[in-house]
Amino acid sequence: MIYTERKLAHEISPRYLGRIIDYFAGIDLSIRTKILLSFFVVIVLMGSVNTFLIMQVLNFNHQYDSIIANITTANSINGYIKPAINSEMWDIVAGKKEFSQGQQYQIIDDVNDKLWWMKANTDSDKAEIKLDVILRTMQTMTRYVDKMGEQMAQGSRVKDNEQVLENIRGVSELVEDLTQEYVLFEVNRAEENYREIQRHFVRWTVVYLTLMLAAVVFSVGAAWIISESIYVPIKKLHNVTTTIAENDLQVLVTSDNANEIAELGLSFNIMIGKIREMLESKIKEQENLKKAEFRALQAQINPHFLYNTLDTIIWMAESKRNDQVIEIVRALSSFFRITLSKGRDWITIREEIERTQSYLTIQKMRYRDILDYRIEADAAVLDNTILKMTLQPIVENAIYHGIKNRRRGGLVTVRIYRGEDSRIYLEVEDDGIGFTRYKLAQVQNKLSDTAGDSDIDLREGGFGLENVNKRIKLYYGKEYGLSIASEYQQGTRVVVTIPAQAQSNGA
Repeated sequence: MIYTERKLAHEISPRYLGRIIDYFAGIDLSIRTKILLSFFVVIVLMGSVNTFLIMQVLNFNHQYDSIIANITTANSINGYIKPAINSEMWDIVAGKKEFSQGQQYQIIDDVNDKLWWMKANTDSDKAEIKLDVILRTMQTMTRYVDKMGEQMAQGSRVKDNEQVLENIRGVSELVEDLTQEYVLFEVNRAEENYREIQRHFVRWTVVYLTLMLAAVVFSVGAAWIISESIYVPIKKLHNVTTTIAENDLQVLVTSDNANEIAELGLSFNIMIGKIREMLESKIKEQENLKKAEFRALQAQINPHFLYNTLDTIIWMAESKRNDQVIEIVRALSSFFRITLSKGRDWITIREEIERTQSYLTIQKMRYRDILDYRIEADAAVLDNTILKMTLQPIVENAIYHGIKNRRRGGLVTVRIYRGEDSRIYLEVEDDGIGFTRYKLAQVQNKLSDTAGDSDIDLREGGFGLENVNKRIKLYYGKEYGLSIASEYQQGTRVVVTIPAQAQSNGA
C-alpha cells in the first residue's frame, strides 16, 4: 500500500511540475522580459537579505563602538578628576596661588563636557541615569568650589577653608567611584551585546541560507521556463524552415549531434544563399540594363556628329578642296572604324587616342584657325585597355563648351600617363572660357553624386561629363571617375582616373 502511494506520488509530481512549467512558459511575455524579470526577482531576494544583514551588522557595530568610546572617555575621567581638582584646590588653600588664578573651573568644565558627550553617545536608558548621577555629583563639586571662593574673598580662616577642601576631596572621590561603576556597567553591556550578536548571527545564518536556497530554486525554475520559451518557438521555426528548404533541395546537410539551433542556422544559410543568388541576378540585370542605355546613347551621338561632318565635306567639295576632302574622309573613316570596333566595349588606349585624334582632325578642319590641339601620351600605357568613348567625349566637351564660347583661338591639350599609384590618368586641358564658380560647383556636385539614378544629361554637341563619369564608375568601380578644375576666363582641366588593365575584361 505504501509502495503504491509512493509510486503514484512520483508519477503525479512530474506531471504537475510539467504543467506548471508549461503554464509559466506560455505567459505572453518576450524572452528578454522574462530574463530581465527573473534577474530582477533574484536580485531583489539576494539584495534584500544582504541589505538586512548589513543594516543589522552596522547597527550592532555602532552600538559596540559607542560603548567602547564611552568606556574610553570614562577611564580618562576616572584617573584625572580626583588628583587634578584636589591638587589645584590644595594649592589655593595653602596660599600658593590665588583663587582667581586657579584652573579648578577648567577642570570641572572639561569633565562635564566629556560626561555630556557620553550621554549623547549612549543608547541605554540605564547608562543615561548613571551619567546623570555623575553630572549631579559634579554640580555638588562646583558648589563647594564656589563656596571656597566666597569664603576666601571674605577672609575666612584656614580651618574653614580646610573643611571645604575636605568636602571637595570627598566629592571627587565619589565622582571616581561613580565613574568606575559606570565603566563596569558598560563593560557588562558590551559583553551582553556581543552575546546578543552571536544569537542573532545564528538566526541570520538560517534565514540567509533559506533565502539562498529559495533564490537557487527560483533561478533553476526560471532557467527551465525560459529555456522552454526559447526552445519551443525555435523548434517550430526549425520545422518550418526545414520544410521550405526541402522544397528546393534534394539533399540536406544533417548531423546526429547537431542541435536545433545549428540546424536552424543551416536552413537559413540555404535560404540566404538562394536570396543572395536572386539579388546578384537582379543587380546584374540592372547593370546590363544601364549598359544597354549607355550604348543607346552612343548610337544617338554618332549620327549627330556624322551629319555635321558630312555637311563640312559637302562644303569642301563644292569649294574644290580635294586634299582636305580626302583628309577629312580618312579621319572620319578611322573615327567610325574604331567607334564600331566590331561591337567591342573595350579598346586599347592607343586606339582611343587614334579615335580622339581623328575627331580633333575633323574638328580642326571645321573650325580651322580657332582650334589647335596637342596630344602627349606615355608609350608605356598605350597597350592598356580602356572603356571605349572615354577620352573623345571630354575633348568634345572642351571644344563645344570651352574653346567655342571664347570666340577666339584656343588650345586643347591631351596628356595620358601612369601615376605613382599604378593608376592611369587621362588629362584634357583647354584654355577656353572656363566655368564660373557657381557652375563649377554644380558640375562637381553632379560628378560626386554616387546615386547614379538621375536622368541622363545629353548636352548639345557631345556626351556630357556626368555621363562619362557614370560609365567609368559603372564599369570600373566607384573609386574611379572624373575630377574637374576650372577658372573663369582661364580654362578647364578634366582628369579621368582608371585602373591599369592589360587585357580586356570582356564587357
